[in-house]
Amino acid sequence: MDYARANASIGINGTVLTNVNANSLILTPHYIEKVKALAGVFRPYGIKVYLTARFSSPIESGDLETADPLDPEVRKWWKKKAEEIYAEIPDFGGFLVKANSEGQPGPNNYGRSHVDGANMLAEAVAPHNGIVMWRAFVYSQHDPEDRAKQAYSEFVPFDGKFHDNVLVQVKNGPIDFQPREPFHPMFGAMPDTPLMMEFQITQEYLGFSSHLVYLPAMFKEVLDEDTFVNGEGSTVSKVVDGTLSNKKLTGIAGVANIGTAKNWTGHPFGQANWYGFGRLAWDPYLDSEEIAKEWLQMTFSNEEKFVEEVSEMMMASREAVVNYMTPLGLHHIMDTGHHYGPGPWIDNLGRPEWNPVYYHRADSLGVGFDRTATGSKALSQYAAPIVEKYNSVETTPEKYLLWFHHLPWDYQMGNGNTLWYNMAAKYQEGVEDVEEMVKTWNSMKEYVDDQSFEKTQMLLQIQLKEAKWWRNAVLLYFQQFSGMELPDFIPEPEHDLEYYQSLEFPYAPGISPSWH
Repeated sequence: MDYARANASIGINGTVLTNVNANSLILTPHYIEKVKALAGVFRPYGIKVYLTARFSSPIESGDLETADPLDPEVRKWWKKKAEEIYAEIPDFGGFLVKANSEGQPGPNNYGRSHVDGANMLAEAVAPHNGIVMWRAFVYSQHDPEDRAKQAYSEFVPFDGKFHDNVLVQVKNGPIDFQPREPFHPMFGAMPDTPLMMEFQITQEYLGFSSHLVYLPAMFKEVLDEDTFVNGEGSTVSKVVDGTLSNKKLTGIAGVANIGTAKNWTGHPFGQANWYGFGRLAWDPYLDSEEIAKEWLQMTFSNEEKFVEEVSEMMMASREAVVNYMTPLGLHHIMDTGHHYGPGPWIDNLGRPEWNPVYYHRADSLGVGFDRTATGSKALSQYAAPIVEKYNSVETTPEKYLLWFHHLPWDYQMGNGNTLWYNMAAKYQEGVEDVEEMVKTWNSMKEYVDDQSFEKTQMLLQIQLKEAKWWRNAVLLYFQQFSGMELPDFIPEPEHDLEYYQSLEFPYAPGISPSWH
């Protein structure tokens, strides 16, 4: 009930009770009974419940030998299952589906398209006013194409063919919830299909609940990006809220950051990300700094000095994590499995696109992923003004430089210094950003209760230690390829590269504990 009330307080009106890596058991009568009980808790707060649907459920239930979406018996099975659920939960919201992605079954298993699968489920829930949220997070180990291109390639050709009660749910960027990504090229490319934004409120790639990272600043950066599909001013927010193409079925999803901690989110400032998500979900045109100030005033203090200085700290925190993890367009260089800490050296996983070396492509000639016309051509999925601007190294924003270009280590950047020098400077800047956060927070003791102050203070020390770990490990790794000395402003690393590469975290959240 407390969770329902908290969500309702920030306008959240739906909750998916189960993980996207779905299990068919949730659709059995015993579990439907449990879902009914939870729906009864959420209902008074205006929150509908949804479930993730495992595409192979007709097989795993023991009822059928196929889950082919065009098979009449399969379609009948899903209609009957929907009737069973709605008989117990008349206001059931519908299904969220992860299909043909990371091992989850889907219509592609039967030579069918995402449209075939989504529309089958949509027909099952339509008589009950239900919806289907079909995730576009797909990439195949059998597809040699740049992972960043695959969702666009699979979905855009089917624009306008999804049923009216289907939302295609698209992550904010084309890879996977990185500290910074360009907006997903699907936004604006499917004018005849409602696209639902998927943000990650939890910090899978951004230091977990140990790091203070104010995510609404990132959410807002994405929402404000201009797709240019209908000319200047065709922002991502206008795609998502339906105004760009006159869509009435709209939504924004957030991968939750709540858990069993007494304060729900672990880090006291993690609550600001939950709060900010709710605010932006209803009004994507709000200012993220104003949202930060609202949250601070409701959570800690109305004192002007506190609100001004700490909101400034929050706004700077997102850029800080980009600087000490993945500056200048670097991405997905975290350790694998749990995504905790740096792991740019990982190259031994079964699928190429699971390895960080796939994304940074560092060698003696340079670093970065060429996605222009001379590389994977992923840039071509964006509108012409973006293609024209980003195809040239000189006009590509530095924050996306290595996302779209593979550049020599001695490439001279706009400030006259080399790429290697500027990369090192960004990592050092990230560490200094966190040092400044520590300093700011330490001066706020009089405004905050002791428990919140001390916990945040402790976590900021962890963040500072790990920012230095990121800086040292990544620069030592890339130095092997650049063959260039570390600039004088980089302190002597505490350990050598071999030490950083030897670190293991068998108990990191999100994985099954094991030592190799």
